[in-house]
Amino acid sequence: MAKSQQTFNKIEKEKQRAKKREEKKKKKEERKSNPKGSDFDLVYVDEHGNLTNTPPDPSNKIEVDAEDIVLGVPRKEEGEEEETKKDKEGKVSFFDHSKGFGFIIDSMNQEKYFVHVSGLIDEIEENDKVTFELERGMKGMNAVRVKKI
Repeated sequence: MAKSQQTFNKIEKEKQRAKKREEKKKKKEERKSNPKGSDFDLVYVDEHGNLTNTPPDPSNKIEVDAEDIVLGVPRKEEGEEEETKKDKEGKVSFFDHSKGFGFIIDSMNQEKYFVHVSGLIDEIEENDKVTFELERGMKGMNAVRVKKI
């Protein structure tokens, strides 16, 4: 009985292969009979960025100077850069020496920032007043270069 089952499976697989070959052959004949590119319509983009089936009017063409195109991040103004580099003041709300991390609460906006032992300049304890800078970490802003006041 196992032999007849195996034979049946082989026959079914061969039928499927023959069917795929036949479908492939039909598709190939269709491609040969149709002229190239007739199976899709052209789509144009108008001056407003919308897709249309009519070509755009050349009189609405806008000339763009290559030097006017800016790639990358815009430059910071002098005042902005100083503001981000300025030391902030805060209070250590929690610090676990065995695990090497804690949190500092900013005295200006009461935001809580994560601090790691690698970002410390001085040893800190809970309730110490400190100055620190902020850097973007994986989960948000982190306090770095932390010093006691």
